[in-house]
Amino acid sequence: MTMTQDTRQIYNAQAGQWTRDEPVLLSDYSARPFLLEMCEPIAGCSILDLGCGEGYVSRELMKRKAKRTLGIDISENMIESARKQQLNEPYEGLEYAVGDLREEDDLCVESFDLVVAVFLFNYMTLSETRRTLQRAFSVLESGGRLVFAVPHPALPFLKEDKFPFYFDATGGYFSGRDQRFAGEIWRRDGSPVKVQCVHKTIEDYFRCLKDAGFRLMPDVHELKINDEHVKQDPKFFGPLLDLPLHLAFEIEKQ
Repeated sequence: MTMTQDTRQIYNAQAGQWTRDEPVLLSDYSARPFLLEMCEPIAGCSILDLGCGEGYVSRELMKRKAKRTLGIDISENMIESARKQQLNEPYEGLEYAVGDLREEDDLCVESFDLVVAVFLFNYMTLSETRRTLQRAFSVLESGGRLVFAVPHPALPFLKEDKFPFYFDATGGYFSGRDQRFAGEIWRRDGSPVKVQCVHKTIEDYFRCLKDAGFRLMPDVHELKINDEHVKQDPKFFGPLLDLPLHLAFEIEKQ
């Protein structure tokens, strides 16, 4: 069974658990609000949302007055869910498509002001990440930006307890490169959803950006749980306090 089939099957099987219009999953609190702020200014932009899932971020981008957003995902069921929600709450200029970003060179031939990828590259090997970043670079307008997030590469080696977010590490920080780690991320209602991470080092991400054609230094943030999160729900957020959860990148195409 290939990694591509694994990813599609995982999200086809649990598409309903990802469907939401308000924060539910841990990363809806710890990552997505910060990433949306990184995407600003959004109003009037043409945006490509890579690995859009059931459209949560795509809808948030449209709420912030994006001119157009195209969301692409490998999971047919996730895209079906996104389209159903589009029928219930339509946004003019919001479209979705099913596609494997790693294999289809002509999946998107348009150009965009902004490319977003929220927890996409952690499902890709180094070579797949490099190739997908090259495609993102090719569809960006000059002066356009790429914003993406991945699980923090150090997290699997720092956190032993499972709840409410974990990966089972194989090998060490360096010896585990390009190895797939299974994991889970919890919803606030206590139910977990399966996730994966093909481990890459911090250096790997910088190298892949350079190989893709980006030349400027990225703006990089280590995302974490803060005291306000813990006050809101100590049991849920407390186990993650003071741990690096995610890495967020923003980089401009010259």
